[in-house]
Amino acid sequence: MKEYESIVLSADERQAALEERLFRELRERIAGELPRLKRAARPAALLDVLQALATAALENDFIRPELSDEKELDVKDGRHPVVEKYYLAEPFVPNDLYLGPDETFILLTGPNMAGKSTYLRQNALIVLTAQIGSFVPAREARVGVVDRIFTRIGAADDLARGRSTFLVEMSETANILRNATERSLILLDEVGRGTSTYDGVSLAWAVSEHVAKNVGARTLFATHYHELAALADAEIGIVNYTVRATEHNGTVKFLRKVTRGVSDRSYGIQVARLAGLPPDIVAQARRILADFEGGVMPAPEHYEDQVALFAGRTPVLEEFLARVNPDEITPLEALELLFKLKGLAEGE
Repeated sequence: MKEYESIVLSADERQAALEERLFRELRERIAGELPRLKRAARPAALLDVLQALATAALENDFIRPELSDEKELDVKDGRHPVVEKYYLAEPFVPNDLYLGPDETFILLTGPNMAGKSTYLRQNALIVLTAQIGSFVPAREARVGVVDRIFTRIGAADDLARGRSTFLVEMSETANILRNATERSLILLDEVGRGTSTYDGVSLAWAVSEHVAKNVGARTLFATHYHELAALADAEIGIVNYTVRATEHNGTVKFLRKVTRGVSDRSYGIQVARLAGLPPDIVAQARRILADFEGGVMPAPEHYEDQVALFAGRTPVLEEFLARVNPDEITPLEALELLFKLKGLAEGE
């Protein structure tokens, strides 16, 4: 019995030791065959990538792009493959893009949520996938090879290093200006938004002018600074495009179509209403906006009918409710109280 007890109690320990020994032996045998395994893994990995790209192209209606050494980017009915497949409840609206020797810089305006950032990203993905040998999500695509893709998209800070959102944005923009060449593709999304309006417009203007005149890279710049549209008159390769939207009865409808031209407004208040901002705040914002557009500086006392965000009870109502004891009131008295409250609400 003592002998069998020892065997049973040491079984787990002997099992772990056996597993460790077998694992070491297997690892050593594999290590000895590592050169052969690497040689076999390379074509297997390549086949896996090509199969994945072919499957994506077949299932999502991609086409074979034409690559060239020309400084151009000509896309017909381009799409964002991820947004189209996973994030839209409605059909994706394809859009064209042309950048060439005479039009190197697209200044893209349009409302919030209209699809400006998606347009930037989809064209970068088309360039990237074309240059790795994949078919692309478009009806036609002629891609002049780029050396690098630079992006300044999104808003993020670096609090641990004491870097604000605006400082991070400017640092990334500076890196682009230092390293981009005329063969690069640059995506800029709302550069200058993290500071005052005048500072932001000035910086965005200077950056756009420098890229167009001195760098010459193919560039897509999405912005809400409609003042920048004047750069298209400087004959330095900047052209204006906009994402179309329409408004009816205070409701904005995003058409998602990119066309030549400049957006006349950003529809920020309409988007705020769609996001669920209280109607009183939206109405107040409309009144203030009308004053700004009319050259009037708003003041709090200027709006007599302004409704506070957290409106309290009136003194009359406070005194009325103070006389009511919910523990002693009868159903009939509660009904009478309801009628009295209705009368107070109607000013009786």
